[in-house]
Amino acid sequence: MKNDLKRVCVKPYDKDRFEVVDDYAFSLPSFNGVIPKGFKTDGASIPRIFWSIYPPFKSEYFSACVIHDFLCIKARSKNDYMLANKVLKEAMQALEINEFKIFIFYHSCNLFHKIKCLIKGIK
Repeated sequence: MKNDLKRVCVKPYDKDRFEVVDDYAFSLPSFNGVIPKGFKTDGASIPRIFWSIYPPFKSEYFSACVIHDFLCIKARSKNDYMLANKVLKEAMQALEINEFKIFIFYHSCNLFHKIKCLIKGIK
């Protein structure tokens, strides 16, 4: 897949958090959208114990994580979370991330969201 996904521009907002500097438009096979200027993100929501392997702010996949965060905040159903995970995978593919990392991120998010939806009774 050709890399046609632009990188998001952010500035530090708080400890371990960033703010989108300008509206960030993206277009992927499953979803097109615009993340508004001022949106706040923590990058990849990776447990701290794994930060030495997968840093949450690594520019390699940071844009994909910002898109995923935005879609997860908007999510109201299990299907919304599954779409956010699919879009994360597509964004990582567009950024030409290696398939192993995509596998890890995608399946970790799917498992987390399935458990979250089960615990919170989200359908």
